[in-house]
Amino acid sequence: MAMANQPSHGVTKQAQVVVVMVPFPAQGHLNQLLQLSRLILSYNIPVHYVGATTHNRQAKKRVHGWDPDASANIHFLDIEIPPFHCPPPNPSAKIKFPSHLQPAFNASSHLAAPVSMLLRALSCKARKVIVIHDSLMGSVIQEARLLPNVESYIFRSVSAFVVSLNAWELEGKIAEDSEFFPRDIPSLEGCFSAEFSDFVAFQLNNNQKVNSGCVYNTCKLVEGAYMDFLEKQTAKEGIKHWALGPFNPVTIPERSKTKRFCLDWLDKHARNSVIYVSFGTTTTLDDEQIKELAIGLRESKQNFVWIGVVAKEWVLRDEIVTSKIVESAVKRLMASTEGDEMRKRAEEMGESVRGSVAEGGVSRMEMESFIAHITS
Repeated sequence: MAMANQPSHGVTKQAQVVVVMVPFPAQGHLNQLLQLSRLILSYNIPVHYVGATTHNRQAKKRVHGWDPDASANIHFLDIEIPPFHCPPPNPSAKIKFPSHLQPAFNASSHLAAPVSMLLRALSCKARKVIVIHDSLMGSVIQEARLLPNVESYIFRSVSAFVVSLNAWELEGKIAEDSEFFPRDIPSLEGCFSAEFSDFVAFQLNNNQKVNSGCVYNTCKLVEGAYMDFLEKQTAKEGIKHWALGPFNPVTIPERSKTKRFCLDWLDKHARNSVIYVSFGTTTTLDDEQIKELAIGLRESKQNFVWIGVVAKEWVLRDEIVTSKIVESAVKRLMASTEGDEMRKRAEEMGESVRGSVAEGGVSRMEMESFIAHITS
């Protein structure tokens, strides 16, 4: 793990500060806060990562680029929660949301008491306790309000653009009222179940009760305008926002000698000649949709890697997927001048983002600003 540059006079001071991570129990959320833990650990600040035993094990097993168990300064608090029923995905559901995961989301409430106990114990030993919690875990960290040396920071797992758009719309405005937002933004109607929407509203209401600032897995080179917008939105309340991303390692570690079919296959193909296809870990596609996607990929005559074909949920909503749509989209990306230009812009942006975490880069400076803030 690359260690950030640290002033020698700050180690003793920082050792008096501990960080408690409270992720939301879904892989994309668990991984982001585990990767942020890696960055904070590089400043010699102990981190406590709190979650259900199963979710902590899942996060450690799926992490890439470093070994959490090899770091002495990260402490996993594995909490046993009562068993709950988790139904199978329903590809035929009208709303393509992973409702079968809702029981797991609801079960996160069982973390509140253990988190409270941990915060009370740490607050007696450390000069300052910093809680970084997912925006969907606000109800779990309410003990932070009662302890004078505990500060709570919200981790926004979505983009600064999405948070900005939500803030804009909460003021009763629409995207078309401002040149700040693109036109024709797809509606979120039909994206979430009523139960999940109620869950989100409940958590966000709890967030308002205790919030010292917000952190994002984004980079100002990409979303600087929206980060500035959010700063202005909360300036009166004194709430700051930090773009600390990218959280994931930006360099690829030396590959294990263990044979991996997919990587070996990729090595045999030319650069920029393979398209990666994935709908995440929570996408439900019925058999007909899978068939149409497969035909479209085949007919595009392009090399592809398709990850996660088996039972998923949450994409495509009411859109009718046809093989011709898929074929056209793939050819546009992989076999056109427009696609070449898009990949070139993406490559240039990637290079800039990788540079942002180097010494003197914008993300490195954001991280150092955040570390200075929480250790002051």
